[in-house]
Amino acid sequence: MRTVSLSSVIILACLATSAIAGEYGQSQDLCYWCVRDAIYEEVTLIDHLEANPDVDDAVKGPTIVAARADIHRLRATLGPLQETGTNPCCYARKPLYIR
Repeated sequence: MRTVSLSSVIILACLATSAIAGEYGQSQDLCYWCVRDAIYEEVTLIDHLEANPDVDDAVKGPTIVAARADIHRLRATLGPLQETGTNPCCYARKPLYIR
């Protein structure tokens, strides 16, 4: 009985720490193109805010800082592109040797 209660406490502690860290229920299989599009939207937001002289710097400053933080976070989750599919025909051919 003691081992059952101890193991249940350990399991609950593990679930609680992952929930506190924000990892519970998140999918690690993010769409590469979705993340790329989100980065593009943040960059265009920054560009529009920096180019607009009518908006005060005190107003657009925190928004630009938050957008740059989102870009860094998204780039960290992006990782390298992993293409799936067949190779193009030019890579599948044998190399030509010219004398």
